[in-house]
Amino acid sequence: MAMALRCFRHLPPLLYSSSSAALRGLPQLPAGCPDPLRFGCQRGVHQVLLSRQFATKKAKGKGQSQAKVNIKAALVEDIINLEETSEDMQAVVEALKEDFSRNLSVRTSPGALDHIVVMTKEGKFPLNQLGQISQKSPQLLVVNMTSFPESTAAAMKAIRESGMNLNPEVDGTIIRVPVPKVTREHRESLAKLAKQSTNKSKEALRRVRSKSMNQVKKFKSKVSEDTIWLIEKQIQQMADSAAAEMDKLLAAKTKELLG
Repeated sequence: MAMALRCFRHLPPLLYSSSSAALRGLPQLPAGCPDPLRFGCQRGVHQVLLSRQFATKKAKGKGQSQAKVNIKAALVEDIINLEETSEDMQAVVEALKEDFSRNLSVRTSPGALDHIVVMTKEGKFPLNQLGQISQKSPQLLVVNMTSFPESTAAAMKAIRESGMNLNPEVDGTIIRVPVPKVTREHRESLAKLAKQSTNKSKEALRRVRSKSMNQVKKFKSKVSEDTIWLIEKQIQQMADSAAAEMDKLLAAKTKELLG
């Protein structure tokens, strides 16, 4: 323990905690202290750190969260790119926001069909690049396929299979899209779709988390066990934060849909 405390006094800023000021402004390791990322004194150092962070957990009372770790990404970049992991997780959250905005709304507008992807012989294209979309009434959208008449059938299929509960009707190169009246049943159906979308997004988030964890595990034989533990905890915190953001988005969308 004496060795751990000696190294702790000179530990570089690998780990910062919002609840601990003890690590701020610490000097670099002296020549006589082993590298805390690779040598045995690190375990003792981390035991001191963790005892400071978690020993008073019970005393804090119910509802108080544990102190969080915040590893400096530059110090572990040879193991994993934490910034990239964070970006990948946030991308999943942003995709869910986009899905909610485009596909799950009780309001009807021409833009509601923009995102629908049409499979043609030339490739995939957004519907609004193939046809002119307009709104004739609150319950009727019209897609004019005059510019690409050969893609009319493909556009019909894409609209029907969009998951928006739409049954388009075709008249030459004009596609009429009746919009279902907004009923309580329709609102509840949209709310269920929002829940399903959130669950799928959480699955995607777990895949990002697992990929990052597996990357870290590859270095178990090269760095200390405590270093691996700290990085894994950081990744888990990032995943938990993204999942919590998804839950907030779902709660807000559900409230919006059900009124």
